[in-house]
Amino acid sequence: MNTASSETILAITDLSKSFGPIRALRNVSFELRRGEIHALAGENGAGKSTLMNIIDGILQADSGQMFLDGKEVRITSPAMAQSLGIGFVHQEIALCPDVTVAENIFMGVTSTSRAALMDYRGIERRAAEILRRLGDINPSALVRSLSISQQQLVEIAKALTLDCRVLILDEPTAALTEREAKVLFDIVRALAKQGISIIYISHRMVEIFENCDRVTVLRDGRYIKTMNVADTTPRDVVSAMVGRVIDSLYPEKQSDSERSEEIILEVRNLSEKTRFHDVSFQLRKGEILGLAGLIGAGRSEIARGICRLEGEVTGEVQLHGKPLRLANYGESIDSGVVYLSEDRKGDGLFLEMSIAANVSALRVEQVASRGIIIDEHREAALGERLGASLNLKYGHIGQPVSALSGGNQQKVAIAKMLSVNPRVIFLDEPTRGVDVGAKAEIHRILRDLARSGVGIVVISSELPELIGVCDRVLVVREGRITGEVSGADMTEDRIMYLASIGEEQRLAS
Repeated sequence: MNTASSETILAITDLSKSFGPIRALRNVSFELRRGEIHALAGENGAGKSTLMNIIDGILQADSGQMFLDGKEVRITSPAMAQSLGIGFVHQEIALCPDVTVAENIFMGVTSTSRAALMDYRGIERRAAEILRRLGDINPSALVRSLSISQQQLVEIAKALTLDCRVLILDEPTAALTEREAKVLFDIVRALAKQGISIIYISHRMVEIFENCDRVTVLRDGRYIKTMNVADTTPRDVVSAMVGRVIDSLYPEKQSDSERSEEIILEVRNLSEKTRFHDVSFQLRKGEILGLAGLIGAGRSEIARGICRLEGEVTGEVQLHGKPLRLANYGESIDSGVVYLSEDRKGDGLFLEMSIAANVSALRVEQVASRGIIIDEHREAALGERLGASLNLKYGHIGQPVSALSGGNQQKVAIAKMLSVNPRVIFLDEPTRGVDVGAKAEIHRILRDLARSGVGIVVISSELPELIGVCDRVLVVREGRITGEVSGADMTEDRIMYLASIGEEQRLAS
């Protein structure tokens, strides 16, 4: 834990902001001390992002005051915020995909330079120095070639180049593995010791309680309370966030009486030329199977390979004991094997389309009349039925998905999978970027689906989530399964050991 100063660097008093009839912030006050790591917690829609966007100059408050170093300021643009020493790492990745990592990191420099020719070697060298602290990323690589997690590290690297006094981090570890998150927090604590003040937005209680000094809770656009982390508990923070007590984030696991030897999915010696090799596993009826591993280990690639979303794979896949020979993802959907992307906004949903249209998107013929024309009544009925089963909260079924909270967007993505009556669902980071209440609901939904006979495979970088929701966890390292954990053996230490060292090396030593 950091020893922060009592000196206030940023103070906000009675800030309010409305979007038409919706009041996003209601007389919110907030104080940030020099050199502290201050968590900002709240459910999706609580007002966290609106408050940070006002601090960063993206939005303007309707009323209230903001003080920086004791002087009242009105920040009118992100450029002005940067000039005042405020840096913001957004949850949503905003990189230019067709230029290099180095060019993205130093975009501000390259756009303002008056030199006739850009010193590409120079910026690549400087980028490499920054990236060395975060991970193994080639500064000359095009951003579009990076995974989501690697792109998140590039966003963080951009912020580290700024001469910040205040650094805002919005869910920076959502796409990172436990190891990468620990590296990031080493950097964050070092910055705090240098006097930089950190506002840390997160739904992850473990991160807040291991790394932050204080936590402020917002709910429904209102300030609820600020607490010293050392003097409170995760349960108290969650209760303040949701206005009620959440008894358990995870539902009960499969009981001994529920365990079945019936195999839903069997994979034998699945390989892809460069990304994974000789992968074999079984998914049994009623269980939730987890895939763990470091970034780049091949977890997502294995799932996408089984569903024929990418890569040329060899090996054998059986569904309910029958060979599954697929040429493309369309055939995978028809067979009842579907994949929910980790990037729900990029690959999983059509944000500007309606909830109903998104739910039916995997198989539009089910809501079509005369084969080609969408029957809007059938489409709406499907969306409403599946939405009700997932406790989806929305205004009307025809509203765009972009209007929903992160948790409800994820429920729409799950409803889209359920619309084709799947037999197996691969869920890649199913609760990334959603609040604690929505997480608990999604975990319950997954357990209900498993009990109903749907095969569930969860890929997650959150080890507590894998341990809490899965019955067994397979650990992937360098494209191979290095071990399996279950029961009392399912611990963070054991999973990380298998992910970073591997069973083969342990047995050989």
